[in-house]
Amino acid sequence: YSIIQLENQKTVTKYMSEIDFQSSAKQGDIVEIGIEVLKFGTASLTLKCEVRNKMTRKPIIKVDKIVMVSLDEEGKAKPHGKTKVEFVKDRLADDDR
Repeated sequence: YSIIQLENQKTVTKYMSEIDFQSSAKQGDIVEIGIEVLKFGTASLTLKCEVRNKMTRKPIIKVDKIVMVSLDEEGKAKPHGKTKVEFVKDRLADDDR
């Protein structure tokens, strides 16, 4: 998700807060992962994540803060210039103009 948002394959995890295990998933359960963007930094993207049971919507895992950083070829933080969530379908539409 971060690679798509920052349009950089050299994107790494800098920080992840504790993982809050709220319930169990059983074999055969269908789970979904929800990601929300909290903030765009100069070279970073801060997210929160929730894994839920797709059928019951019951939370399984929550992570309050994940910081991803865009890197250049030398492994140093690279400004990405992004300020809002973009969807691939909208980028494709912009390319058609």
